[in-house]
Amino acid sequence: MGPLRDPAGSDTGRDLARAIRETSRRLVVLDNAPGGTPIAGPAVGAFRAVRRRLVEAGAGGSGGRDVWAAAAELAEIAGWALFDAARFRVAQRFNQEALRLARLAGDASMELLVLQNTGLVAGWSGRGGDELGIAEAALARRRLTPRVESMFRARQAQGLAVAGADWEVAKAFRRAHDLLGESEPAHTPAWAWWVTHAEIDRQHGRVLHDAGRWAEAIPVLRGALGDGPENEVGYRGVVTVRLLDCYLRVGAWAEAEQTAAELLVAAPEMTSAVIRRLLRDAAARGGRHPGVPGDLRDALRALRATASPPAGGVGPFG
Repeated sequence: MGPLRDPAGSDTGRDLARAIRETSRRLVVLDNAPGGTPIAGPAVGAFRAVRRRLVEAGAGGSGGRDVWAAAAELAEIAGWALFDAARFRVAQRFNQEALRLARLAGDASMELLVLQNTGLVAGWSGRGGDELGIAEAALARRRLTPRVESMFRARQAQGLAVAGADWEVAKAFRRAHDLLGESEPAHTPAWAWWVTHAEIDRQHGRVLHDAGRWAEAIPVLRGALGDGPENEVGYRGVVTVRLLDCYLRVGAWAEAEQTAAELLVAAPEMTSAVIRRLLRDAAARGGRHPGVPGDLRDALRALRATASPPAGGVGPFG
């Protein structure tokens, strides 16, 4: 990204900031809609248009740092959407742009969210050391609110898991839960609403699942499927997929069959390439298990077909 002009001083800048934020709001609504359309393409296109405006024409005036902050938010959304589309490398490029813009704007809150997303992508890309480093750098800052610190404690735990530091992993997840019991100051970022006990359990369940501790993962993942409002959006689907895989691994056929039936209903509306890939792999692996009952094997075969990527795949975003 080239040098940016400071868009300070006229109504044009304020109008641009409002327009960017409205675009971001609409993208978030689309992303959270059940069975909605994947937003990676629209988000990337929208951010590129904003970037051209900032680089080539400036913002024409008045929004000042607010324009950069709005652009940072849009880049963050694009980075998240690219992660959800399983385009991890490109997602990190947009995360880097979002981080740069947030720092130009002096938006410490957005900077923290982008750092969390950068750690997330690092972890899912198999770079647990980077994930841990990002989390610990954020935790070294002063004045993190309890909910934001909880978010980075959970990210720290996942980075530690790659190093095999099981005791430290458990300690970090306990601390993440404890922090959610502390009173929240008024300046807690609005975006941190999704950092809940269920979310911490989801991340803990992922660590146990990926470590092959499937029997231990089951109650933790079940805890992440609570009935609270925090489970209305987000990565509820990935919890169910991991539960299915755990049941298959431990030979809990009745539970696996029930979970597979639930996923057969939900899978056609799953737009996340990350979740669909996990489901496809779990169904394929489970279907090869010699002890799987016939009805369950049929359900797994149907799940694998449902979760297969569409012809042509995902378009280029590089």
